[in-house]
Amino acid sequence: MEKYLITGFSGFVARHFLDFLGKVETEVSVLGLDIIPPNFALDSYTNIKCSFQKLDLLDVEKTEEVVAAYKPDYILHLASYSSVAFSWKNPLLSFQNNTAIFLNLIEAVHKNSLSPRIISVGSSEEYGNVEKSAIPLTEQSPLNPVSPYAVARVSQEMFSRVYAHGYGLDILMTRSFNHIGPFQKDIFVISSFAKKLISIKNNGGPFTLKTGDLTIVRDFVDVRDVVRAYYLLFKQGISGETYNICSGTGTTLSDILEKMEAKLNLSVKHEIDPGFIRPDDNRIIIGSNEKINQQIAWSPEYSLDQSIEDILKYWDENESPL
Repeated sequence: MEKYLITGFSGFVARHFLDFLGKVETEVSVLGLDIIPPNFALDSYTNIKCSFQKLDLLDVEKTEEVVAAYKPDYILHLASYSSVAFSWKNPLLSFQNNTAIFLNLIEAVHKNSLSPRIISVGSSEEYGNVEKSAIPLTEQSPLNPVSPYAVARVSQEMFSRVYAHGYGLDILMTRSFNHIGPFQKDIFVISSFAKKLISIKNNGGPFTLKTGDLTIVRDFVDVRDVVRAYYLLFKQGISGETYNICSGTGTTLSDILEKMEAKLNLSVKHEIDPGFIRPDDNRIIIGSNEKINQQIAWSPEYSLDQSIEDILKYWDENESPL
């Protein structure tokens, strides 16, 4: 029985990865690690022997103990403070946590002479601000992080390379672009838009939505496509390589809002809140998925419209007071 170790287990990406494993594997073991327990049932998968352990990966001794005892075949490292906005308000905490927890994890693998395949999840934020002439971004595009979060992600990727080439660890790196979908927390912009619009729809106003800069362009990819990419990389990816996981299409936040409002038959006034404006932000992020498509035949299956519909449906079914 193959064994998967998943950090950041209580987040929405891990939940979707479990759903995917439930569809494609006959029998696997999964150990989830997180600082908070998951809010989904672990016994709902007939083919997954799933367990959870509360663990702060900053605890070096405990991390080594858990990794050595479980001896995973695959490690999906999702744990992080993944909010760029949070990193601007808490730069030291964001950098120390995101960098140290990964280093502790791979040190545990190295010290115990284990040989799992590890996916180090990075971010499109690593590319920073680029000119339109540099679009689409490829894995060879220069890295120019412009937020504390992005700096931490670049550092994590550099550590991955050091341990892959220096110690021979089987590590693959991703630069995962903005992924969206059901179960995502409303601290992220698309999920936040959806939750607020559903509240307006169901409760009647106020018909003003406070936003940040709606002109920025992002490459949105459905989380269900993202986890399928992670699984395929585990099975077919090339060790030591970095892969963009993206749709290859750019969309402004204003276009996303228009799509949501049209689906809900709403007309909402937008008001920019200076508190949502970051000190520095990437104006345009659009990636190329040519490399991952050529090497493991991955490309997105979910359209942006489908993603938006499913996010709106999720919040309509799980709305709580704002």
